[in-house]
Amino acid sequence: MTVEDLGHEATELVSLSNGEAKSLNKLAEMAVRQVPGCAAAHATLWRDGELAVMAATHPDPAELVDLEIKTGAGPLAVAVAERKPVSCPDAVFEDRWPEWAEEALRRGLRSSVHLVRQFPPMTLVLALFAVRPGVLDADGVPMAEMVAGFGSTVFANTLAYGEAQRTATQLKDSVAARAVTDQAKGILMHALGCDADQALKHLRRESQRRHLKVTEVAARIIESRAAGGRAGPLA
Repeated sequence: MTVEDLGHEATELVSLSNGEAKSLNKLAEMAVRQVPGCAAAHATLWRDGELAVMAATHPDPAELVDLEIKTGAGPLAVAVAERKPVSCPDAVFEDRWPEWAEEALRRGLRSSVHLVRQFPPMTLVLALFAVRPGVLDADGVPMAEMVAGFGSTVFANTLAYGEAQRTATQLKDSVAARAVTDQAKGILMHALGCDADQALKHLRRESQRRHLKVTEVAARIIESRAAGGRAGPLA
């Protein structure tokens, strides 16, 4: 693949419009295309230690994820727990996770590397698999590190974008609530001949008495005034 193609894929991957699942799929597929010797890949996104989203280029790596979720043993589990890359040079001689190694060999996967990127509370793990031993290693796959970096940029940006949207929504709701409360206070000040503090105290008393939010009490006062009712203490 040319440098131009790589740039195009990276740009498409970093787009915020993709969504988590689609971006993970693109990330895994990009790893297989770009990393020499990589025959299959899976990408997992974890939130506070719990698997949130998973994508794989083939059924075999997806089944290995399922196995690790079930048994709690394997390179993915170690990568998530220790937050560092984990390599398996050859599954034939792998004795740390015998069940995982057996399943990997049964699927023709001899070597693997799990790369980790963090952006709290999220953790991204990109796992690459090769059909030959010694092909993949955490210190010898710079292209894989680059692809994993693209992935972390995607989800860090998505996380920041989501937080910004939530903050904007909260601010919008806060401004709207303030406007309703201020309008109700003005009505009470005129109807009861009181100042702003006294009007607010009245709203809070009604809120506690009726087990309603202050904004709900304020809205009822505004509605009552608009309907031609009195604006004093609600009946």
